[in-house]
Amino acid sequence: MKILLRNLIGLAVFLLIWEAAARTGLVPAQFLPPPSIVLVRMVELLGDQAFLRDVIASVLAWAIALLISVAVAVPAGLLLGSVPAIRVATRSIVEFLRPIPSVALIPLVLLVIGGGPEAKITLAVYAAVWPILYNTIYALDEIDPLLLETARAYGTSRVRQLTSVALPHAAPFVYTGIRLSATIALILVVSTEYLAGASRGIGNFILEASSGGGRIDLVLAGTVVAGIIGFVINDGMERLGNRWFRWNAATSGAVRA
Repeated sequence: MKILLRNLIGLAVFLLIWEAAARTGLVPAQFLPPPSIVLVRMVELLGDQAFLRDVIASVLAWAIALLISVAVAVPAGLLLGSVPAIRVATRSIVEFLRPIPSVALIPLVLLVIGGGPEAKITLAVYAAVWPILYNTIYALDEIDPLLLETARAYGTSRVRQLTSVALPHAAPFVYTGIRLSATIALILVVSTEYLAGASRGIGNFILEASSGGGRIDLVLAGTVVAGIIGFVINDGMERLGNRWFRWNAATSGAVRA
């Protein structure tokens, strides 16, 4: 309760400063409308069916991208983390691909697969895979060798070692990677909608609002909605992580990082 109260106080102070800056002319209102106007526009948008369809399109693309990222990164992380030879052989490729910004791939993705929902999902998957992959590899590096030696002594197969020994140990760290990737995926979905001009989505709404008449109040209202969605996703996953992995002392610090 104290943490929630502090967060609300901090938010209220921020909104008051923003309101004062806009009302006193410190910042021109046409460039930064006061929050009293932006919040009203946001409430109006939440009652608009077209905008709600944009929100659903973004959230659906985010969910699909995150599920694909998990399905790709967790098995790949288990493989690279448990087979040193494969990890060494693929290191140069992984280290070459990982630093490439996903937004820099927008032209290539548009040429290859077009500008439909597949484009934003593909780019979000590309960006979201890395935190999950590296957290999985890191978790396997931290496994007590005695656990694996004991499993081998009992004749446990390599696949069974991964699923019964390695994966349960890695689960808290993998979940931390998933939580980080969830935020990254949302950012990429909205950014791609804005930069690539998707037919639906919050990013497309912001793009249309910023063009033509330049309705900055609508731009900020749409941005606030995207921020709220991101906050809800992150907070919800943090709470789930704290509940599921309460037994793991290391997770408490990692999840809050």
